[in-house]
Amino acid sequence: MLERLQKIIARAGIASRRHAEELISSGMVTVNGHTVTEMGSKADESRDHIKVNGRLLRPEKERIYLLLNKPPEIVSTMSDPEGRRALSDLLHGVTQRVFPVGRLEYHAMGLVFLTNDGDLANLMLKARHLKQTYNLKLKTLLTFEEIESLSRATGAHIVRLKGKDAPWYEVTLSEARNDALRTRLFQTGHAVEKVKRVAIGNLALESLAPGRHRAPSDAEVATLLRLVQPSSEAIAIPRRSRIKRRPFIPKPKPGRKSQRPALTAQHAGNHVGATSAVAAPPSKRENDYSPGENRPASNAAGRSGAPRGPLDRGHRRNRSRQATPSRPKKNR
Repeated sequence: MLERLQKIIARAGIASRRHAEELISSGMVTVNGHTVTEMGSKADESRDHIKVNGRLLRPEKERIYLLLNKPPEIVSTMSDPEGRRALSDLLHGVTQRVFPVGRLEYHAMGLVFLTNDGDLANLMLKARHLKQTYNLKLKTLLTFEEIESLSRATGAHIVRLKGKDAPWYEVTLSEARNDALRTRLFQTGHAVEKVKRVAIGNLALESLAPGRHRAPSDAEVATLLRLVQPSSEAIAIPRRSRIKRRPFIPKPKPGRKSQRPALTAQHAGNHVGATSAVAAPPSKRENDYSPGENRPASNAAGRSGAPRGPLDRGHRRNRSRQATPSRPKKNR
């Protein structure tokens, strides 16, 4: 499979991608005996003979992962041209070639992650959300206002460690802004005396002695891969189902009677006392009767016609409402 040369060199653990590009441009990389200086050149590490500075590149098939507790005054590289002690002096019994992911200052101590997995190293260096936890020993105590100001300026979460007489603080950073935090502390008059890195993501230093190293478990490596792996697929937001709504029925206003449908003759006939009210002929007025004509007996109210019951009154009221059209209600 054809891949970029700088990616192959970085995965082999010889150098980072940026350093690999410098090696290619300086003419120190050859492919099948031909010097390659053009950026973006590709090769197949399974078939092509790739040499870096005259050394044949043999990609490591077995992945190595190490956690090292670096003591102070150790250079965070595998070799130092000035002759100072480097990380390779602490890796006793490790025959495979590994390299550190990231740097830790010369006077600082704590956790260093080493591997020969170039892909994982690149993901860790690019993952800005990968949190790193430090323990800082300051010369003087911080006030609550200073802690809030430092947190806003650097994005660090600062908590004082309990059980220690000296002012030790636990600082969690989501980006590599340790230098900015130390500069800010120095400007505010709080000099940093000691720096110790205790965690990188889910990898913790725990009880590892200074100058010792251990191999993380498979579960720790798998969790680290999930933390730094970018999400290739976008999360699909499920479509909301349409809600079936009932038809809008306006409620009657308070103090106003509801308009019921008019009571028809068929419905009125089903009630007791409604037959006489419906079947009774229309009553005549007092002047319509001729002399000697039999007049119907008057009711208690002095009016002619059949006795009026509650249904009859309601029927007449509905008839009067039906005759007068009501104004349409406005939808609120």
